[in-house]
Amino acid sequence: MSATTPTASIPTIDFQDFPSQSQKLIQASVEWGCFRLINHSIPAALMAEMKATVRALLDLPMEIKQRNRDVIAGSGYVAPSNANPLYEGLGLYYMGSPEAVHEFCSQLEASPSQRETIVKYSEAVYNLAMDIVLGPGVQIHTDSGFLTILQDDDCVGGLEVVDEKSGEFVSVDPFPGSILVNFGDVAKVWSNGRFCNIRHRVQCKEAAVRISIAFFVLGPKEAAIEAPPELVDMEQPRLFVPFMFEDYRKLRLSTGLRAGEALAMLRRST
Repeated sequence: MSATTPTASIPTIDFQDFPSQSQKLIQASVEWGCFRLINHSIPAALMAEMKATVRALLDLPMEIKQRNRDVIAGSGYVAPSNANPLYEGLGLYYMGSPEAVHEFCSQLEASPSQRETIVKYSEAVYNLAMDIVLGPGVQIHTDSGFLTILQDDDCVGGLEVVDEKSGEFVSVDPFPGSILVNFGDVAKVWSNGRFCNIRHRVQCKEAAVRISIAFFVLGPKEAAIEAPPELVDMEQPRLFVPFMFEDYRKLRLSTGLRAGEALAMLRRST
């Protein structure tokens, strides 16, 4: 992999300018697998409140944070480790479920004001996710979950994505008030190879705390993931065998293939 380059930048999508930017969104999904979203529906004040709340929760004693248990592997509290000593995270498995949101708050003994912020933010980001995946230009079923909505740090950078044209890492600089949307492995399968599953990393470039809040739209629990018939034809035959999301998640964990390489094991033979 080549060194980081400043010569390219990820696309920016104005969410208020739909449907006229639908084609631009599709192009960004195909060429980059990610884009910046501006003029979205999450209030700036709520984004700031949620970031302050997350910072406070991460400052809780370890014994409280460990109550944030997994629903599926990796969905709960993640402590710093030898492999990833600078990373720590909390997990809320399903932001669209009021019960799950309140359970998360109870696990961490969130104050009434923190609980209110988490509830409001969960509703706002969930609604935004549904707008993105059901909106003009990216007409997918919500159960085909395949994207990440990221509120990254307003000041501290470090996120880098791969420009697939050059093979080089591109710095994704902070953009206060915006939301970063990126597509994953499930998006590549659902789109029958059309969408890019963006490769990315976070580099520690300064001695500062970097807070980011990610909303993951995952795959269905009880239905196989596969490209819909309208995305399969003679020119673009079906590329991947159908699979269950949880099986694929376990495959990534067991093989250590976490940069999209595991999809090669699910390709149809020609």
